[in-house]
Amino acid sequence: MSLDRREFLRLGACAAAAGMVPLRSLLAAEAATRADVTLRIGRALVELAPDRIVPTTTYNGQCPGPLLRFREGQRVVVDVFNDTDVPEQLHWHGQAVPVDVDGSTEEGTPFIPAHGMRRLTFTPGPPGFRFYHSHVIARDDLSKGQYAGLVGPLYIEPRNEPGRHDHEVFLTLKEFEPYFSRGGDMAMDFLRPAQRDRDLQQRGEQAMRASLAGGSSKGYEVGYQSFAINGRMLGHGEPIRVKAGERVLFHVLNGSATEIRSLALPGHTFRVVALDGNPVPRSADVPVLWIGTGERVSAVVEMTHPGVWVMGDLDDDDRAHGMGVVVEYAGQKGRPRWNAPPRHAGWDYRWFASPNGKPVTPDDIIELTFAKANAAEQGFNRWTINDMAFDMKAMRPMMKLQRGKRYRLRMRNASDDIHPMHLHRHRFEITSIAGKPTAGLLKDVAMLGGYQTMDVDFIADQPGLSLFHCHMQLHMDFGFMALFDCA
Repeated sequence: MSLDRREFLRLGACAAAAGMVPLRSLLAAEAATRADVTLRIGRALVELAPDRIVPTTTYNGQCPGPLLRFREGQRVVVDVFNDTDVPEQLHWHGQAVPVDVDGSTEEGTPFIPAHGMRRLTFTPGPPGFRFYHSHVIARDDLSKGQYAGLVGPLYIEPRNEPGRHDHEVFLTLKEFEPYFSRGGDMAMDFLRPAQRDRDLQQRGEQAMRASLAGGSSKGYEVGYQSFAINGRMLGHGEPIRVKAGERVLFHVLNGSATEIRSLALPGHTFRVVALDGNPVPRSADVPVLWIGTGERVSAVVEMTHPGVWVMGDLDDDDRAHGMGVVVEYAGQKGRPRWNAPPRHAGWDYRWFASPNGKPVTPDDIIELTFAKANAAEQGFNRWTINDMAFDMKAMRPMMKLQRGKRYRLRMRNASDDIHPMHLHRHRFEITSIAGKPTAGLLKDVAMLGGYQTMDVDFIADQPGLSLFHCHMQLHMDFGFMALFDCA
């Protein structure tokens, strides 16, 4: 049972008056109940630009939500108030926390009730760049779940911070004003290696041809009218101010419900030092960051190209509609400039893996095939894992795991979509991409290319249920989830 402060003091004062407890002890106990962080879920107006003010649901009246900073191993108390008319879930993405805290209905986390609150107590970890966000099913309601403004950055400070930078900047990439459209092709030519599995491609293309021949249109997708970084459209809000010679550490979060994002800064290079908050075995310089839904990239940029620049998405239309931010060197003025990077700039997780690492042999391999039934559910695509769409009523675990064992998820994508795959309460190691072995890179979301395969390994070290799903809201809402049960 939760008591608000007024009720706590009222009952405590009665006890003190009756001689049951000293007043000093009462005040000390009341102080001990104060939360380290308070988050309020409620409707708000977000000013993306002076002429673009959008209503949405937010944390503490802002989007993104406040930057939270915890310390590794130091217990925290978080009070979450829900001022809306519907129950909510707050997911601590990337953290190894118990199921009653994780923020997943499928795992059994209690809801934050409408016009109510929950107190969450947990020990943050692992260290690094994490985030928090809504985790409810939205289906055809584009005001709910990750379509809303319920997303915020979180950094868990490690016990030993190397600090090889002059200052750090947190960026949350987010779209607003969503709408449904039919069809649309996802950009997917940036992923490396590019090899497709012919059997998977044949299966997926045959299924699509049969659906279209039967009279179906392509299934619904989601588009957006407005784009923003840290809640402001390009050209509005304060620029990122830097000095020549500085080393700036950018922590970039893709807080989208459905979109894969790119980010470039003309004349500069990103040295990637961490992915999903986990230090990479090998730092690498790249001209463009590609960030799947729910992924985070931490990269150092050396400020050696003075001017006023647009840091933005490669997509000209998305950037024109707000997906960018101005970077301004000290003493530099003028109109922000944008120069497109080389079009061949791709993204390969192997660039950041152990150069000579070899995957460890797992205790067990779990075969998973992902497929799309075009427009099969009232015009929406239905997604299946091993030919089964997740049942939100039954919520049966797909697999029983033994605690402490190393499992390999062998993922096969029989669709042309990229799927950012996420496993709750665990980190995993990418061990193969399109048949190419790799090792050492730890993540909690990884983009699986269209008609491609990927292996990821994890240690089943979190007891209870763990949710595995595509991080795109539109996919998980229509079947793309599974539960693993660790005893």
